[in-house]
Amino acid sequence: MPRPEVPAWHGLSPSHLAYLIRRYTHVGDVVLDLDAHPAAIAASAYLDRVPARLFTGRHGLHVRLLPPAPERRTRHALRRPGPRVDLILATLPKGAQRLTRDDAATAMSTWRPLLRPGGFLLVGLTVPHPQPGEVSLRATVIAAARTAGLFYHQHIPAVLVPLPEHEPRTAPERPDEADDGRRLRDGRHLPAFRDLLVFATTATGEENARA
Repeated sequence: MPRPEVPAWHGLSPSHLAYLIRRYTHVGDVVLDLDAHPAAIAASAYLDRVPARLFTGRHGLHVRLLPPAPERRTRHALRRPGPRVDLILATLPKGAQRLTRDDAATAMSTWRPLLRPGGFLLVGLTVPHPQPGEVSLRATVIAAARTAGLFYHQHIPAVLVPLPEHEPRTAPERPDEADDGRRLRDGRHLPAFRDLLVFATTATGEENARA
């Protein structure tokens, strides 16, 4: 698996991220992390995928492949020089602003042309779950992806911390755990998982057979 010193990808360990990349790609496929996160680059290279970065030029967005490390220079890793991407990794929202459906639709419409037919977009949601009466970010992103022509493929709740054996609010409080903040904050559960949403593009029959 990736080296232990590689940082976590938005809460996910490098080994869990590597599992997801391996699940949605094949050897030699192009993987683009929109934040150029070192964990995504390291995991892609380790798995003999081709990491890529996104650049903005005079003619709009373009994808540039990153050269693999010398020990990873295989014929598989170099077999796909084209600009289309097999897997995009993204997080939403960007920054601290609240994400609207129009914002999400704009992002999806920008990313969609970068994917090859049959490629996947994996989106990590980086905000807490909504309060009662609020529209969830998950519903907003799914609707925006469909508007952009992507198909909803899978929802993955990625566990970030070990889960307690019992519901914390039903367990008797011990003096050494009363206010340590390890399980509850203001009577609410601490964030224990991150929502990952996977979307797919249309594919030909041949591409469907290899996906």
